[in-house]
Amino acid sequence: MKLYHRCLLGISMAGSLQLASCATKTNTKTSTSETMTTEQKALETASADVHSYARPAEAVAKHLDLDIAVDFNSKTISGTASYLIDNLTKTNEIVFDVRGLQIEKVYLGDNKEETTFTLGENNTFLGQPLTVNIKPDTRTVTIQYKTSADAAALQWLNPQQTAGKKYPFLFTQSQAILARTWIPIQDSPGIRITYNATVKVPKELLAVMSASNPQEKNSSGVYTFEMKQPIPSYLMALSVGDLVFSKVGPQTGIYAEPATIEAAAYEFAEMDKMLVAAEKIYGKYRWDRYDLLVLPPSFPFGGMENPRLTFVTPTVLAKDRSLTSLIAHELAHSWSGNLVTNATWNDFWLNEGFTVYFERRIMEEIYGKEYAAMLNVLGYQDLQHTLDDIGRQNEDTRLKLDLEGRDPDEGLTDIAYEKGNAFLQNIERAVGREKFDQFVNKYFNTFAFKSTNTDLFLDFLRTELIKGDEELAEKINIEGWVFSPGLPADVQKPESTRFAAVAATYTSWANGTPAKQLDTKDWSSHEWLHFIRLLPAKMTPQQLTDLDTAFGFTNSGNSEVLAAWLLHTINNKYTKADKALETFLVNVGRRKFLIPLYKALLQTPEGKKKALAIYAKARPNYHAVSTVTIDDMLK
Repeated sequence: MKLYHRCLLGISMAGSLQLASCATKTNTKTSTSETMTTEQKALETASADVHSYARPAEAVAKHLDLDIAVDFNSKTISGTASYLIDNLTKTNEIVFDVRGLQIEKVYLGDNKEETTFTLGENNTFLGQPLTVNIKPDTRTVTIQYKTSADAAALQWLNPQQTAGKKYPFLFTQSQAILARTWIPIQDSPGIRITYNATVKVPKELLAVMSASNPQEKNSSGVYTFEMKQPIPSYLMALSVGDLVFSKVGPQTGIYAEPATIEAAAYEFAEMDKMLVAAEKIYGKYRWDRYDLLVLPPSFPFGGMENPRLTFVTPTVLAKDRSLTSLIAHELAHSWSGNLVTNATWNDFWLNEGFTVYFERRIMEEIYGKEYAAMLNVLGYQDLQHTLDDIGRQNEDTRLKLDLEGRDPDEGLTDIAYEKGNAFLQNIERAVGREKFDQFVNKYFNTFAFKSTNTDLFLDFLRTELIKGDEELAEKINIEGWVFSPGLPADVQKPESTRFAAVAATYTSWANGTPAKQLDTKDWSSHEWLHFIRLLPAKMTPQQLTDLDTAFGFTNSGNSEVLAAWLLHTINNKYTKADKALETFLVNVGRRKFLIPLYKALLQTPEGKKKALAIYAKARPNYHAVSTVTIDDMLK
């Protein structure tokens, strides 16, 4: 997932019920044996997942048949979730996660024998345990349910919030633990299921999922789906809207609203090149197709790696293909995250650190080392910002996290992404790229379609790569990178020759050269972003006007450049950009941009007044993932 990861989210803490639940789950954990399969180890880890009530080491879901109807009038989804289960211990109950769901009835077996169930005490973000009474030989559990109108995973858009302005739109966001708000499910990344689905929608709309997808509308409004590869619950995804499909390559294509499809097809025309480059580095793509769905602007993230159908923000439609590293990132997740998954959210770096590393390798393969170097420098800047923001000795700056009692979204920071990437680059330097690639390929193949955790990965690293070499172990420095806060002393600051030239240009401007005389010909958006980040915190109105007149930052069509510039306009009270700021905040729901802009506005009384006025207009356009943070910021 590419998202905003430069702030802590400050969401309420878990209650005593969850602590008791965690204690119970810990007590049922068995000791790890060398003879255990990787799947058994994953289930053992998932049983201790503090963000799920499920007890998969006792009874676990293996396959889901979902049969649901989407109702835009009531803003609800209703139907049945039927699970094929494995009752490993012949227990008399199985536990699912639910949050805000109305559970109507539960049935056992193919003949739908009604059974009893209980819902436990509700927790703010964990929801409730749904405990279903089963028999030792039960193989099928069917749950009849309905979502609430304010289900956190579901974003219901009215026609005016879409590109076409004619039809409503729905999309889901299940990561990290929001799948339980639209499906009763064992909502832990350590549990994987296959699924089939039947989805009924209004006849003028098309439904797509993280599965095999139709490429055009039918006359019935009923669509069927199959996901034959096992996936974790956070990759369950659904979107419904006025969508059309455009083919890019034999395995790739784009879904978007008709008003957006042409721009999207141009922007993402190099998807096939990225897929070829990825396969060259880490082996065959294992999900059959790789398609994109371009969502309306309210989507809270840059992208979401739902298998076979990446959800992507329209803010990357820069008209020059300059922001497509995001697509490389989501594609890389097809190996790191989707194929091999963090077993708990304490191990989030295994998803995102590997994905950032792989993303940069893909971009290097296509555009060269210097292009990847620019991305590494920008990422390192983001990491430094995060460390300054939350404190360099904060325990949350470790790669291996402890999120017990907290919403897992608090772990979605640049630490997992950029510190994780830096650790893997450190290993590559220690052993050489060829040897490291062989290791990563073996890691992906060993844990394919399974979940793993930090300890299992480090055991694999020691066995397959370090092999008792104490000098190599010291170079890799597991303790300093994984278990210690901040950055270790052996971190290497990335450098870029193109950015060095940008820095020289900035120095020329700082020394008095008018902006219009600067040599910025053929700069990429990365170079512009670096230039804006170099600008001083305090500037005069004359300096801001000089830059804006020469480069048109306030009217930039590049979301990254515009968002970075708007921070300067807020901090320096450059009122000429106020209209652009309001337009941006009202129309763009991507959390990466929203949080720093609102945070900057809140630094002054007049800024806070402006923020509240804008937010009153903008809030209906934002997903719950964004509003839960901004509501708290603005009180």
